[in-house]
Amino acid sequence: MRNQVLSAQLSVISRFATWLLILPFSILNAAEKPKALLLPEVLASVQTQYPPYLAALIEQDIANGRVRQSMGAFDLNLNAGGSMNPAGYYDGRTGYAMLDQPLPFWGGSVYGGYRLSNGFLPNYNKDRTGVDGEGVLGFRLPLLRDGSIDRRRAALWQAQIDKELADPMILRQYLDFTRSATLSYYTWVASGQRLALAEELLRIAKDRDSAIAEQVKMGASASIVQIDNQRLVVSREIATVLALRRFQASAIELSLFFRTQDKAAPIIAERNRVPKAFPPHPRLDEAQLTADIAKAAICRPEIRRIELLVEKVGIDRKLAKNNLLPNLDMGVEAGRFGNSRPRDLEKNEIEAKIEFKLPLQRRDAKGRIDIADATIERLNNDKRFARDRIVADVRDAYSAISAAYDALKMTRRNVELARQLEAAENERLKQGATDLLALQIREQATFDGQVLEVEAQADYFRAQANYRAAIAADAPKNLTRR
Repeated sequence: MRNQVLSAQLSVISRFATWLLILPFSILNAAEKPKALLLPEVLASVQTQYPPYLAALIEQDIANGRVRQSMGAFDLNLNAGGSMNPAGYYDGRTGYAMLDQPLPFWGGSVYGGYRLSNGFLPNYNKDRTGVDGEGVLGFRLPLLRDGSIDRRRAALWQAQIDKELADPMILRQYLDFTRSATLSYYTWVASGQRLALAEELLRIAKDRDSAIAEQVKMGASASIVQIDNQRLVVSREIATVLALRRFQASAIELSLFFRTQDKAAPIIAERNRVPKAFPPHPRLDEAQLTADIAKAAICRPEIRRIELLVEKVGIDRKLAKNNLLPNLDMGVEAGRFGNSRPRDLEKNEIEAKIEFKLPLQRRDAKGRIDIADATIERLNNDKRFARDRIVADVRDAYSAISAAYDALKMTRRNVELARQLEAAENERLKQGATDLLALQIREQATFDGQVLEVEAQADYFRAQANYRAAIAADAPKNLTRR
């Protein structure tokens, strides 16, 4: 009796020691088991690592460069030069250095610098200065043409609009990339679940083949029954191979969007990361459709893009109307001499200038106005149609997601009925009231129904992706390079 108790105690200790040895490896295996790949992980990769989206964000840098380039028209300019008379009656020499600063308002500019001459120059030479030279300060101002707008300011304003235009373009691409990534993800999930169904159907046929082989061996079934089941195994193996190829193709397609964080290299998602089930699929409230249409009209980038283009063409029109005006420019220049100045020159001189110029026909400006007016009219028509297109997109996407929801409910009912029929046929086969062929038909019907259910779920979420893209639901708040 004592030996039995001791043996029982040793057995318990041995089991406990074995459990302690196995526990760390069990915990390690559980820790190493990969998590299911969910859609937010894929979309996060699109936002940070997807090359076409990163390329689209570079448009912001290009637009910023164009704004800076346009601002170059208002850079401070240094002008320097000189002249001399190597032969002739006069042997004077002159030199100057001037700073010229264009103004960003009313098309004017200010300038100032220093002039110096020596030698013998005629009295009428305006470059003649005293021994100490002459300081110069002046400004130029257009009174009519190029006053409220000129080519330099128009180019700058249009470059600033181009900078704003980069955002709608990037947003449009972001919505398209997000939609494409979502479609690819749910295609991958569906193909993974379809492969699992095909393998389960194959397993059933293989398990039955072993049982039939025993029955044939005992003489309870004819050999033709085993041959028929072996044919079924081969056909289901073919279907499994095709399902595997379909899954591999979807994983490769998904890898374009799903990338590593360090080098942005494509990741081919393994099969063990396929979720076991799709996310919940709520039915959209029809009352929400009106609100989503209004949201889409605000958030979709098409309307904003057209409005900016109208504003940009409006600058062209304003510049063309400016070119209809005559040039009436005025300027004032003041010079101050040092103590050693010619006798016929005042110590301080102020010179006022005015110039008038008018192209008589002005066909260039009139033609530009015609072009701008026609372009604005065309853009306004595009804007009206864009609104109609947005409404149609939202309504169509809503119709698709509603139909997908209804189809999903029916496919689930179809699967339930097919399973009931398969179970009943299996029971009849056990009782000898039917044959294997009838059961195979029922199994195939259940499999087809399950595949339809998987595809219906994928269709629902693909329709949901189209709907979210139609209402710009995934528009980021800030479109900047990360």
